Order: sequence, then structure tokens, then C-alpha cells
Amino acid sequence: MKNNRCFIVMMSLLLLLAACGEKKEVKETKKQPATKGVVGDSTIYGKCVDAAMHSLVLLTEKGDSLFFSLEDFSQERRADIQGGLLIDDKLAVIAELHDDLHFPAKIINLTTLQGEWKGTGRDFDIEEGGTVSSHVEYETNPYTTWKIYNGRLILESDTFDVIQLTGDSLCLENDKGIYEYRRAK
Repeated sequence: MKNNRCFIVMMSLLLLLAACGEKKEVKETKKQPATKGVVGDSTIYGKCVDAAMHSLVLLTEKGDSLFFSLEDFSQERRADIQGGLLIDDKLAVIAELHDDLHFPAKIINLTTLQGEWKGTGRDFDIEEGGTVSSHVEYETNPYTTWKIYNGRLILESDTFDVIQLTGDSLCLENDKGIYEYRRAK
């Protein structure tokens, strides 16, 4: 009888240890994607191949075709589309998944973003490939690079939300203020 109790206690301890070890591995596996999502760029880049009132088809840089529903997934929100949706334009899309549909939370038209912009104290050209050229001769901290990262515009070391982008105006915001630019003609 003592041997049976001892055997049962030993087996229970072994099962308990095995169960604890498995949980530890599961936690590590679950942690990895969360870390990658926070650190990496979640923006989807591609070319607009079709756009309608309620949908967008994007040909990604990887060659995949993605369909995005532009209809509300809830009554409170609509996609934040900056720069318009024109066929063959390059787009940066931040998307969310709702009911098996990709919903673009924010779209930035990179083709519209490129060009020369003038504002108070700044005159710069956003060029394809991530370079920026300054047209102000004695500017103290000219922008030289740009990129979109997680739906935000990074000019050199400054990070901005694109709050308005049209064919002739660009409005950016960060914790230091709102910056308005007009397209140079």
C-alpha cells in the first residue's frame, strides 16, 4: 500500500513538472509575434490596381493581390485615406482584420506624397527611394531621408502623423505642433 501511494505521489509530481514545462514554452511562443508586431513595420506597401467606392485591390511588393473593404466595419469609423486612390499609384496601407475582411485603418498615397513641398522655414522635395532634397540653402537641420513606418511619416529623425494630403497640400502633426505645406508649382 505504501508503495502505491509513493508511486502515485511520484507520478503526480512528474506530471506536474511536465505540465509546468509545457506552459513555459507556450508563453514564449505567444510572446514572439507580439514583440515582432511592436518592433517591425506593419505597413503593407504596393500598387493600387483597382479602387472603387467601397473597395481597394492592392498588388503588394511581394506580388500578392490583397482586397480591402472600404465600407465601415462599425458605424463609428471610416478608413483614413490620405492622397486619394488612383490606379498605378504606390500606397502604404495600415490594415486591421475584422470578420475575415481586411479593413484599411489608414492609407497614404506615396505617389501623391512625393514632390516639392513649401512651408514656413522649409522647402524640400520628397523623392522616390527615401531621399529628401532641401531647397533652403542655410537650413540648420535639413531633411535628407523619409519613410513610412507603421502608418506614420518619418522625416530624418522627426515622426509625423499625416493628417491631410491632397494634390496641393500636406499637413503633418507631431507632439511639437502642426506643420502645413503647399506643393511648389
